[in-house]
Amino acid sequence: MGLRINEEIPNLEVETDQGRFRLHDFIGDGWMILFSHPKDFTPVCTTEFGAVAQLADEWTKRNTKVIGLSVDPVAEHVKWKADIESFSGAQAGFPIIADDDLAVSKALDMLPADAYLPDGRTAADSASVRVVFIVAPNRKVQLMMTYPMSVGRNFAEVLRALDALQATYGQPIATPANWVYGQDVIVALSLDDAAARAKFGEIDAKLPYLRTTKMPA
Repeated sequence: MGLRINEEIPNLEVETDQGRFRLHDFIGDGWMILFSHPKDFTPVCTTEFGAVAQLADEWTKRNTKVIGLSVDPVAEHVKWKADIESFSGAQAGFPIIADDDLAVSKALDMLPADAYLPDGRTAADSASVRVVFIVAPNRKVQLMMTYPMSVGRNFAEVLRALDALQATYGQPIATPANWVYGQDVIVALSLDDAAARAKFGEIDAKLPYLRTTKMPA
C-alpha cells in the first residue's frame, strides 16, 4: 500500500544541494510542495523547475516551502540549477533532493521496491518520478498529482490547488470546479442550513445539497 491522501508523509532524511535535513523539519509550521523529476538536464523538467523559481514570491505569500527531487546526485543538481536560472531568468532558491539511490522515490511510492538505475540510463528508466505532493502543516499529504513524461506540469494549477487547500483546511467548506481565490465556496453537507447560517451568515441554496457562501475571511 502506497502513500495516500491524509496520511503523514514519511520523515525522511534527505540530502540536497542545500544540505541534509529531515522533511518534517523542513515543513516547520507551514506548507510544503515536493515536486519530483526523473533526471537532471532534461527539457520538460528544466521548464518546470524554471516555472517554480518564477513563482518564488507566491509560495512565500502562502507560507509554503517548495522542494524539488531528481534522481541524480547533488553535484549534478548544482550544475543544472545554472541552466534553470539561465532559462527562467529567476533564482532557483529552493533545495533539490539528490535521490540517486532511489530511496526517497521508493519511500514515496513513485517506484517499485526492486527499481534500480541501469548503466547509461535515461529519464525513461525512472519515468514515474513525476509527482507533485502538497503537504499541510500537520505533515499530512493533502494532494498528489502524477504526470507522464510528455506533459509539462501547470504550476498555475498547483498554485490554485494550494489556495483551495489552504482555504478549506480545517473548515467545513469545499471549492467548486474551476474555483479561484476569492470566489464563493461550497458549504459542507455536515452542516444543516441553520448551522451554516450561524457560521457563515448568508448562504445560497442552489440545490438542497449544493449551498454556497462567501469565502471566509
